Amino acid sequence: MKLKISGAALAASSLAAIATMFTAALAAVPAHAAGPSYVALGDSYASGTGTRTYIDDGSSCQRSNAAYPKRIASARGYSLNFKACSGATVSTVTSGQLSALNTSTRYVTISVGGNDAGFVSVLTTCAAPGWMTNCDGAINNAQSYINNTLPGRLSTLYSSIRAKAPNAKVVVVGYPRVFMGEDCNALTWFSPAEQTRLNQTADLLNTRTRAQATAKGFTFANPTSRFTGHAVCDDPEWINGLSSPAGESYHPNSSGHSAGYTPLVSPLLTGN
Repeated sequence: MKLKISGAALAASSLAAIATMFTAALAAVPAHAAGPSYVALGDSYASGTGTRTYIDDGSSCQRSNAAYPKRIASARGYSLNFKACSGATVSTVTSGQLSALNTSTRYVTISVGGNDAGFVSVLTTCAAPGWMTNCDGAINNAQSYINNTLPGRLSTLYSSIRAKAPNAKVVVVGYPRVFMGEDCNALTWFSPAEQTRLNQTADLLNTRTRAQATAKGFTFANPTSRFTGHAVCDDPEWINGLSSPAGESYHPNSSGHSAGYTPLVSPLLTGN
């Protein structure tokens, strides 16, 4: 006796077989692995303060999708742990950010030291008319701290980073010069001499930071030449002048991160 199979039954059987094969094939494909681990540490120059649009993460850190860590991670497919926070110092990076590091961390960027030296308060002091404040005194204090206290604190911090992330490529990122000889803001009174001294202070900060970074085998990214011609009041301006709200002042804007920091830091971090 011949067994007759209807067309409908044959079609159903074929579809079931195909579905079983497809399910088995999917099960055999490994889950998509996350990209290499990248941890971004530091202060407002790393978090993206100045770009004016911030991630709603429940903090006051002013982390921005326009900041260079976000841009690098997106372009390279890295898994970013974005810890940089506005106002961070060596102490707060140590206490609140280093926990993100581990033996699996592949890439680290960090900028810190400007707040320790009180650079924002120095700028605020020097922005006022000379008869109201002591700009030179504020600069002298900052430079003394950068020369005598900051190097030891950076050395300890960098040692902690290496201990927690022994396999990571670490790039320490410096600070640009804020001025190029012009102050076009109506409510600030930076004299040419004060601008020169403030730029010298940024250079000194970079010099001392570079020395500690290279001593630990880290790479230093110096943004000075990259931002030349793009300081406050330049055209185009990559660093905000006096802004509203005031916290946006004297920080790299979105262009500063996209055209200034990102093409500087990315090849040093990734080798590409």
